[in-house]
Amino acid sequence: MFLGSRIARLIFASNLAGLAVLIIGAMVLNEMRAGFVVSKKQDLVAQAQIFTNLLGEDATTPEPSLDVDAARQTIVRLNLPERVRARVYSPSGDLVGDSFYLSERVDIAALPPLKEPGRIAKIGAAMSEWAGRVFGPIMPRRSSEAVRTQTFEEEFESAVLGDVAASQRFSDRGQRIISVSMPIQRVSAVVGVLTLEASDIDEIIRSERAALVPFIGVAVLVALVTSFLLTMGIARPMRRLSLAADRIRSGASDRIDIPAITRRKDEIGNLASSMQGMTDALLERIQANEQFAADVAHELKNPLTSIRSAVETAERVQNDPVASERLRDVIASDVKRLDRLITDISNASRLEAEMTRVPSEQIDIARFVRDVVRTYDAVSDNPDAVSVVFDDATMGARLLVRAREGPLGQVIRNLIDNARSFSPPGGEVRVKLDQTNDGPQTIARIVVDDDGPGVPADKLETIFNRFYTDRPKGTAFGNNSGLGLSIVQQIVATHRGKVYAENRDSGGARFVVDLPAI
Repeated sequence: MFLGSRIARLIFASNLAGLAVLIIGAMVLNEMRAGFVVSKKQDLVAQAQIFTNLLGEDATTPEPSLDVDAARQTIVRLNLPERVRARVYSPSGDLVGDSFYLSERVDIAALPPLKEPGRIAKIGAAMSEWAGRVFGPIMPRRSSEAVRTQTFEEEFESAVLGDVAASQRFSDRGQRIISVSMPIQRVSAVVGVLTLEASDIDEIIRSERAALVPFIGVAVLVALVTSFLLTMGIARPMRRLSLAADRIRSGASDRIDIPAITRRKDEIGNLASSMQGMTDALLERIQANEQFAADVAHELKNPLTSIRSAVETAERVQNDPVASERLRDVIASDVKRLDRLITDISNASRLEAEMTRVPSEQIDIARFVRDVVRTYDAVSDNPDAVSVVFDDATMGARLLVRAREGPLGQVIRNLIDNARSFSPPGGEVRVKLDQTNDGPQTIARIVVDDDGPGVPADKLETIFNRFYTDRPKGTAFGNNSGLGLSIVQQIVATHRGKVYAENRDSGGARFVVDLPAI
């Protein structure tokens, strides 16, 4: 799962933390503003009900109609809060009285000097409006108490018809106004309209915006801290890995050695460990190739030295037919040995490329080994030839391994050829497939037995070294390069298996190949 990664969880959590703070702050601010507007509207409605009752009793006539002078005197007597303006209109829309003009109180703060709002105020207002548009739809709404935005004319028309109308709008100076219009009635007739307007809502909202500043500060602080942690936890180790890789590329170092990173228990620690293992493997491969090149040079030099010596000697014994024939045999033998060496060296070099290029596949190991053994049926017709027989001890169980057919076939053929080369004429090489276990892992075991002289006890591991040859007397010279068992060990290791040699109690050698089954 993607979020199972520690670094992925860290990145998601750090990026969402600051955003969550801003979202919560914006949602809280939007809800508070909506609550203030609704509360202001309810307050104005309560005041308007009281004032319209007074106007209905003191400023109306029995006709019924509105007594203009009495209405103005009533407005003067009203104890209006600051930033609340009362206006009385006739049913036709004519202004009868305005508390701002009839009151003797002078409110300097109500008439601030005209000036353009500052940049911070504009940014705050823009952020507030953006938050309202974005998060408003997901906030819980009290639809019955919501204050609509409409013009004064629409509000006045509703009040003339006998309804209580409330709205919010913006004045020419950009102030937010909460307005309530309520009909003034005599009995059931509407004789006028009282409008109460409050313009102090902007100051409350500005206070709310100031309350958002701590949220923003916390969000910025969280972003800075998480960015620093991400830099220290991801960017800086990656930079150190990059520098270490550059040192290896330039030859200043031969391995990645950053213990502080490789000890980490996350993907970066795994990456550092993998890179360190990769460079160690590359270094081992380079050293192995260097050793292989040195061994090749040594093995090629021996027959070449022998050939050169024979050629130089041939000039001095050219009058001796017996000596000349013996020198020609030496040269022919060394040439054969060179050809065998070059062929095996080419196969060994091509094997490494094949192991990385050819994909592995599921192989029925019993069928595969049986097919390889059958290729030796043709040589069994000769009475002096060494026969090869196969024994499937898995009792018909379908044992599968993941391997590459070409290299695995070369393993079996090399072991059989090696066993045949040590077996006496007319002897027998036995190939057996068995199933065993290594803990919970099922193992496919391939055993190759011969009736030869066996392997010296101190050479059971040495025989897998490159170019190692220790053959009994009488063996044809130049038929073996000493690379066959080395190639077997290399192929088996790439298949996560193991190969080893041992001596049979009844005589002869036994080679065992263990491969993990699937």
